[in-house]
Amino acid sequence: MKAIVIDQYGGKEQLKEREMDKPKAEKGQVVVKLHATSINPIDWKLREGYLQEMVPFELPIILGWDAAGVIDEVGEGVTDYEVGDKVFARPELTNRGTYAEYAAIDAHLLAKIPENISYDEAAATPLTALTAWQCLFEHGNVKEGDKVLIHAGSGGVGSFAIQLAKNAGAYVATTCSTKNVDLVKDLGADEVIDYKKQNFEEVLSNYDFVLDTLGGDVQKKSYLVLKSGGDLASVAEPPEEDKAETFGVNAFFVWLEPKGEQLQQIAKQMEDSKLKVIVGHRFPLSEQGLQDAHELSETHHAKGKIVIQVQ
Repeated sequence: MKAIVIDQYGGKEQLKEREMDKPKAEKGQVVVKLHATSINPIDWKLREGYLQEMVPFELPIILGWDAAGVIDEVGEGVTDYEVGDKVFARPELTNRGTYAEYAAIDAHLLAKIPENISYDEAAATPLTALTAWQCLFEHGNVKEGDKVLIHAGSGGVGSFAIQLAKNAGAYVATTCSTKNVDLVKDLGADEVIDYKKQNFEEVLSNYDFVLDTLGGDVQKKSYLVLKSGGDLASVAEPPEEDKAETFGVNAFFVWLEPKGEQLQQIAKQMEDSKLKVIVGHRFPLSEQGLQDAHELSETHHAKGKIVIQVQ
């Protein structure tokens, strides 16, 4: 099968097209013939070697951890899925990811793609939507009536977080650039802070929850908008414990755990047209396509999700 791999850590030029063995379904797994995958920051952070200690993979590595396609083979013990089912998933983090024509995926991580959702939209969903879900509801306990601030609302995680929080009945504020104000309003944001014109920490106060997707000064300033006992969940960098204690808030670093049952709940909201997927960019599964996609992702200015079309 065709795959894009890295043989060593480094820049985007390390992404190389290669013929690899098609995976086989082990017990409890299926093999998915992929139609699309997507780019996430973890892809290029791992490519650069930033995560070697946390994720010590054996080279070569097929990056990519979003999958959307059709089941091609079913392994022993799998009863909920059969060949031909349209499925999507965030697979386990292994060195055999989804920049490929086929991927082996644990069946308990799968969800069926709703009929009204395309492969591109499905591929853009699992990692970012599950991240948003776990930040909001596992770490933040966001509920009806809460005031929620979501940074970078036009990005992958942010665009899902706005909608999931609104669907839960929260009041949602978000930050974005001028060009994306209309987009985040369309997603349901109640209040939009254009960071090119306003400082969010001077406008907002007494919030129950902040989702930090940026880290750095944005994370530090986010404490100023939280009420005592509020929650901050970061996917960018681990919060400083002493700073959280100073402000009397709970702060968490969220490392996604793929969960099929949560993805099924997300799929239901998509089926009911309560979740819109923002696919901003598409590239082919090729050496050049992946290099261009990584370059765009590294700018942090992609609109919505970057999708890789496999076949």
